[in-house]
Amino acid sequence: MNNLTAEHDKVGFFDSGIGGMSVAREFLKLRPNADVFYIADWDFCPYGDKDHEIVLERAHTLTRKLLEKGCKLIVVACNTATAVAIDSLRATYDVPFVGMEPAVKPAALHSKSRVIGIIATANTLQGRLFRETSARFAANAKIIPAVGEGFVELVENGEQNTDRARAVVSKVVEPLVAKGADHIVLGCTHYSFLKELIAEIAGPSVTIVDPAIPVAHRAASLISHAN
Repeated sequence: MNNLTAEHDKVGFFDSGIGGMSVAREFLKLRPNADVFYIADWDFCPYGDKDHEIVLERAHTLTRKLLEKGCKLIVVACNTATAVAIDSLRATYDVPFVGMEPAVKPAALHSKSRVIGIIATANTLQGRLFRETSARFAANAKIIPAVGEGFVELVENGEQNTDRARAVVSKVVEPLVAKGADHIVLGCTHYSFLKELIAEIAGPSVTIVDPAIPVAHRAASLISHAN
């Protein structure tokens, strides 16, 4: 796929809520002059507990809305929507798509304990991308998956720094650390907004791996340096 030119730098992002903003804000640091369109699908948030058919339909609906805005590149800034719909989207529309996937590879490369925690939605953990990435890059590591139950709701309600948030996050993170994980991969864009709390609970010996930054770099690489 050729790089986009300066005159075609309309970039679309979508997610079930504000989680994908973690990717969009990193992208804008790299391409501050890009014309960004962001859709938060709040009526169907969260995607993580929805049937695949619903997530697939929403992904196509939101993609069409972004195409109507003239977007020439679309970032599926949601791990669940990527897991469920990215193949269908790429087969249907003649624009490049950048999707999310759990950053298992860097965690596996740098883990000393060879134990990696993955926090994601149930749909993401059941998806092809997670299974294939884990098999390809973490064959010699122990992957411990965990569903971030309640994480999306915390972020959407602006409760990232509350006592309730600490209790909800601790319930998921502490068992991963107890089982020896020295890397914890964030498998949902909403979780980026809880990164500091997750890191605090996990402790200084645990590395938190956030895929928002490399995904933003991938999207930015498709935009020419002309602007």
